[in-house]
Amino acid sequence: MVKRIQKPLYWVGSSKKDLIALPDSVRRFFGHALNVAQHGERHDATKVLKGFAGGGVLEIIKDDAAGTYRAVFTVRFEEAVFVLHCFQKKSKSGIETPKRDVEMIHTRLKMAEAIARELWNDKGKKQN
Repeated sequence: MVKRIQKPLYWVGSSKKDLIALPDSVRRFFGHALNVAQHGERHDATKVLKGFAGGGVLEIIKDDAAGTYRAVFTVRFEEAVFVLHCFQKKSKSGIETPKRDVEMIHTRLKMAEAIARELWNDKGKKQN
């Protein structure tokens, strides 16, 4: 059996603080699903987030008595798994992610790309 290397987890913006503010059962669920992603696998509750090129931006959805919660992350970069946004979906109409949240995810994805580039450059410097 091949053991997969666990990628580090990076929290972009306020995503960690936002996760901590969620109900305990939701936090545990998201934590487990993110750990699965760190090992190169995909949890059953994870799906591709529409509106982002390719399949590298994913979301975990968890329903709770208080509502529906989402954690959005990316596995686009070899260096790490980046958590982009954690939030409670408050819109009562449809399943579409609110525009404000989509804009935040786009912004944080660009931040993750810059961090990944730095990590990649640092990795190259250490190998030389």
